[in-house]
Amino acid sequence: MSSPYTAFKAIIKRDLLIAFRHRSEILNPLLYFVIISALFPLAISTEKAFLAKIIPGIIWIAALLSSLLSLDKLFRSDYEDGTLEQMMLSRHSTALLISGKIFAHWLVTGFPLLLIAPVLAAALYMPVNGYAALLYTILLGTPVLSLLGGIGIALTISLRRGGMLLVIMMLPLYVPVLAIASSALKLAIGNEIYTSELYTLAALLTLSLTLAPIAIASALRISLR
Repeated sequence: MSSPYTAFKAIIKRDLLIAFRHRSEILNPLLYFVIISALFPLAISTEKAFLAKIIPGIIWIAALLSSLLSLDKLFRSDYEDGTLEQMMLSRHSTALLISGKIFAHWLVTGFPLLLIAPVLAAALYMPVNGYAALLYTILLGTPVLSLLGGIGIALTISLRRGGMLLVIMMLPLYVPVLAIASSALKLAIGNEIYTSELYTLAALLTLSLTLAPIAIASALRISLR
């Protein structure tokens, strides 16, 4: 008889194996992030002083859009092959199993952004004093995007063409993360204190970790009826 912790690890391992078998699930959001970040300077200006002012917005808009691109993969294949129904019938907490899936999703889509963002920041002439804030905001903010996105995809999973509806639902929820993370980066670049923004992101992450899996489980039960 497996323990909840064993089931949690099994979900993560399974989803990571599936993701690495379909490497496009890892590469597509990452390439999307790179392309958006690279196109902004070409469309606006390549002047170093100007880029230093807008780089927080560039990076976080790119992160937000790449997160939206990857959301549909979170539960879709499990819904289509019946795995999701089996998960809902498991004796283990559905919220716990969903937390494992979201953590695996973040490892595939959010963690690579943490690795590539400093390289893009250097290419966009970000001042050195902004790098720590960049890593902190991505580390705290991208899991919130995955957790909130899980609620949206759970509500629209039974719809064949729910992509646009998902975007409309998620953008208002994503805006606070975008605004707070961009503000932290701007303050860091300007050599100002940004700890209050980091604490706010940490509070949002804690709140999302606590409530989002429960909300997703409830939304999936409604969608699977």
